[in-house]
Amino acid sequence: MKSKRGPVKKEKTRIKVSSAKQKGRSLQQWVGRKIADITGFEFGKDCPIESRPMGQSGCDIRMEKQVKKVFPFGPECKYQESWGIPKWIQQAKENQEQGVDWLLFIRKNRHEVIVVLDAEVFFELMEKIIEKEEV
Repeated sequence: MKSKRGPVKKEKTRIKVSSAKQKGRSLQQWVGRKIADITGFEFGKDCPIESRPMGQSGCDIRMEKQVKKVFPFGPECKYQESWGIPKWIQQAKENQEQGVDWLLFIRKNRHEVIVVLDAEVFFELMEKIIEKEEV
């Protein structure tokens, strides 16, 4: 659309804070359910795997000790349109508990969830998978 002064700029509308938090919560719950599916532990309020409420410190998915033995990661979840991956990795490292590796789940609208993890951890996992397949 043009005006006498040139093209009209379409203003970006900001998402409401409540909507942004709901998107973040939905990603956390999706990750929590996936962890529950592969580990066999229950997901939900007061269960071995639980989505941490917004604003609380620590990893976004709270897991009990027995879950961490099977799934040794500290998940951090980000559902945002503009990505600050280095900053998010730093946050994930700061929330990382002893004995687990950091793991970052990121997503933006109309895109699939992406996982970011340390390259050394990735290759250790691949090595274990390959060793298992050779048996």
